[in-house]
Amino acid sequence: MSAYWINVFLEVRDPAKVAAYAELATPAIAEAGGRFLARGVPEAVFEQGRETRTVIIEFSSVGAARACYESPLYQKALAALDDGAVRDIRIVPGVG
Repeated sequence: MSAYWINVFLEVRDPAKVAAYAELATPAIAEAGGRFLARGVPEAVFEQGRETRTVIIEFSSVGAARACYESPLYQKALAALDDGAVRDIRIVPGVG
């Protein structure tokens, strides 16, 4: 069953670090089978929604998404990000 990695940037502290992270994370995620479905600032928010950068990535399974996050390539991207952003990352299973 597919899974979705949802990454919400709650605060960007250093845009240069975020750019360095993105340069390394994009190929690491693609190599792990991730497919970007949405990326950007919401066009509309409701209730307690926030206008923060959001990224949604589809993986073949929760296991594949977790393996990507824990992979050496993605960990290198996280090291580049360092304290450049505060994020909320969730891996959510798809519905069958």
